[in-house]
Amino acid sequence: MTRSSLPRIPVFKLYGENQAWPTPDLLHCESIPKRSSLHHWEIKPHRHADLFQLLYVRRGHARLEIEGKRSDVHEAAIQVIPPMTVHGFQFSADIDGYVLTLGAPLVAQLEAQLGAPLTVLASIGCYPLGRDRQALHTLIHVLHQEYEGSAPARDLLLHSLITSLMVWISRQRQHNTHPGNRDERNQQLLGRYIKLVEQHYREHLSVEHFAHRLGISSVHLNILCRELAGQTALQIIHQRLLLEARRNLIYTNMSISQLSDSLGFSDPTYFSRFFRRLCGQTPNAFRQSAL
Repeated sequence: MTRSSLPRIPVFKLYGENQAWPTPDLLHCESIPKRSSLHHWEIKPHRHADLFQLLYVRRGHARLEIEGKRSDVHEAAIQVIPPMTVHGFQFSADIDGYVLTLGAPLVAQLEAQLGAPLTVLASIGCYPLGRDRQALHTLIHVLHQEYEGSAPARDLLLHSLITSLMVWISRQRQHNTHPGNRDERNQQLLGRYIKLVEQHYREHLSVEHFAHRLGISSVHLNILCRELAGQTALQIIHQRLLLEARRNLIYTNMSISQLSDSLGFSDPTYFSRFFRRLCGQTPNAFRQSAL
């Protein structure tokens, strides 16, 4: 896949959706048939700017096309697809399994909890389940049930299940070698920028500050973000603030003033204007619509 061909590959949140992340959760879990059956069991090549995907095939046949290379999955396995990886799938009609999508902020949280980078998620890999087949199926099945529900402590249990899955995947492969070409280095730079945003988005730091931390110019950072993420560097910061605002409006009873302060805004009125500009409605209207 040449660099010049990348702009012709669509960048989606979930397949076929280029709008905002569909829920306030930092993950999405659905069965493979739910989406692929709508597209005649074929998901055409696309990529995600800031999402990690895990394709869990339990039963059936999957033909994968990843970065121009084709392979077939006939046994229970988990396929790791890092951000910005061009990928497409063809499934048999009897396919059984799930697609798990993790937002970059969730991966950053897991890395902090584990005390080490999840390098296994930064590279393409397919991991047969082998003797762990039944245990992994139970784990992912429970995760999907919990994701679809609204039981007390839902977030806590989801986080625990995801952590267990990440530990299993991390044990399947040794750390990767350092990136060896320009595209890989740029993708790593984008990953470092997203992690910095995750750590400091409440501080409203300038793009220039982040660029300095990365050792590049703000112009270079903006070019990199536009090419690989389809957004400016500032838009990435704003989208992270918006995601946190939406989650708090739904899952907490914080007042608008308290939420504004927690997100680093100096004035609740400015926060409300910011939210309305990006979300299309006021914070209070969004909260009411989510009830």
